[in-house]
Amino acid sequence: MKALIDKLRRDRVLSREKFRALLENRDEDAASYLFARAREVREGVYGKDVYMRGLIEFTNYCKNDCYYCGIRRSNDGAERYRLTEAQILDCCDKGYALGFRTFVLQGGEDPYYTDARMCAIVRAVKEKHPDCAVTLSIGEKSYETYKAFREAGADRYLLRHETANDGHYKRLHPPELSLSNRKRCLYDLKALGYQVGCGFMVGSPYQMIGDIIDDLLFCRELDPEMVGIGPFIPHHDTPFRGEAAGTMELTLFLLGVLRLMLPGVLLPATTALGTIHPLGREKGLLAGANVVMPNLSPTGVRKKYLLYDNKICTGDEAAECVQCLKRRIDSTGYTLVTARGDYKKDPEKLTAKKHLTRKKEVNAHV
Repeated sequence: MKALIDKLRRDRVLSREKFRALLENRDEDAASYLFARAREVREGVYGKDVYMRGLIEFTNYCKNDCYYCGIRRSNDGAERYRLTEAQILDCCDKGYALGFRTFVLQGGEDPYYTDARMCAIVRAVKEKHPDCAVTLSIGEKSYETYKAFREAGADRYLLRHETANDGHYKRLHPPELSLSNRKRCLYDLKALGYQVGCGFMVGSPYQMIGDIIDDLLFCRELDPEMVGIGPFIPHHDTPFRGEAAGTMELTLFLLGVLRLMLPGVLLPATTALGTIHPLGREKGLLAGANVVMPNLSPTGVRKKYLLYDNKICTGDEAAECVQCLKRRIDSTGYTLVTARGDYKKDPEKLTAKKHLTRKKEVNAHV
């Protein structure tokens, strides 16, 4: 197992057969070795810094009906809400005072927020806080819409692909949604110059080891700036209400694998990890993650934005949440920093590129 982990660190990818061997034969010793190598790699790129993103969940309306999601359109039990532009800006102002320099505007695919409305919101945030990054996480859009958001000032876009296996995708989503369109969106975002985030659920219904391997290989192919993974947690008002949750053990192992595959990737220790285990986020950081996402949404709406059951921190004020996270992160030996936390290129990749460029120059001269 150590030889496989060393090979992954060196080559940044494994064959399907070797990935399967790594995942199917993992144990505590392999995990400990993997996490140590993952920490070495992430510290080689980012040092001890952990970046915080201010999450603003501004609408829980959604036109989609994904089988796993608590805000799916057919969930009549959801108490719906929308934040105004003024409310969103107020969240950003409070976050800025607390040291946040990235704001993540996340919501369901809500037709109320037209391109014009979203562009106005993005411009307003950037005008008030020009030194901050704006990340959008609002689902599948056209190339033209993504282009408009980018021109309005959006820096990053999160769009979890959820699963890279087409058959598995169809078992998690209604027929009107397709993996091919989800991938089209991600490649459009890359083409437009966003820092792009993809990601997948760990332990979702019907997921097999082969599906996870598809996810890892797709992440390698897309080469995103961010990858968000977390354990599947069921919601009581969805068709998957009785399904078992994903495990922290496999989620942590995959965080370590992703860090070795994509050394410069921004990798969150997610709220879902903290939901399934009291020390989930700390363990995520020690497995290779380097991002946390405290909630800046008004406390009055947090319990309404429930993608899954038992979500943590739904009643905390933002300041309380940040202080709590700071103490938790300090306990791991890492440091919560107030910075935009932009993606950094893998230094080994840059060195290799410079070497190749120099070799071409020498050959051309000869």
